[in-house]
Amino acid sequence: MNAPAVSVRHLSKEYPDARGSNVRACQSVSFEAFPGEIFGVLGTNGAGKTTTLRMLSTVLRPTAGDAVVGGYSIGTNPEAVRKSIGFLSSDTGVYGRLTAQEMMEYFGRLHGLSEAVIAERVQSIAATLDMHEFLTRRCDKLSSGQRQRVNIARTIIHDPPVLIFDEPTAGLDILAASQIVRFVKEARERGRCIVFSTHVMREAEKLCDRLIILHRGMLCAAGTVDELRSQFSQTDLEDIFLDAVAKCGWDLAT
Repeated sequence: MNAPAVSVRHLSKEYPDARGSNVRACQSVSFEAFPGEIFGVLGTNGAGKTTTLRMLSTVLRPTAGDAVVGGYSIGTNPEAVRKSIGFLSSDTGVYGRLTAQEMMEYFGRLHGLSEAVIAERVQSIAATLDMHEFLTRRCDKLSSGQRQRVNIARTIIHDPPVLIFDEPTAGLDILAASQIVRFVKEARERGRCIVFSTHVMREAEKLCDRLIILHRGMLCAAGTVDELRSQFSQTDLEDIFLDAVAKCGWDLAT
């Protein structure tokens, strides 16, 4: 087996709350994700998915633990990590006055790409994400699904080996979401490692090669869907999720 593209070891993050106590958003989470794999991070809102992915992308510093992403430590070499990843989050946005093409060109220059490479990447990505129809349209004139494709395009303009996508289909209609899912599958076929968070059970079941289940910052289960079915003697991922959370000592109602 290839070396992992992402190796997470006992990653933890605590935040102080208004009462002066520490809130544990991520508690000693460990996992590995490999090239050519879609690795799912499954959990409800507030489970710690976004916190985990923000630490992997060096947006947040962990309280404890470390991760090696693209061959570099997030703690000791964050700049190299940033060059090795494409991070898409709910905060990723477009600049309304720029066209879709100008957005890609702008971020290509930020990554230090030559104009020739940028031109080639723009055309390649536009074809992959079916963007030619709106490539020269201003971003403030685009639909939500089109804007999300522009967000992905700016994220992958430098052709990173690791893609970290935080709920990329959230809020999209079925057609727009299906285009994003198709791209993620194609990225896997090109050997990319995709770490993909979602709270949608069906999406995780259909898309992810392996996944972890998070709840309140704790890793409650890990494996392929078939391995989880065997482990919990359940066929439906929703039932597996509920059993995994209960095994961690949590009631989803609390």
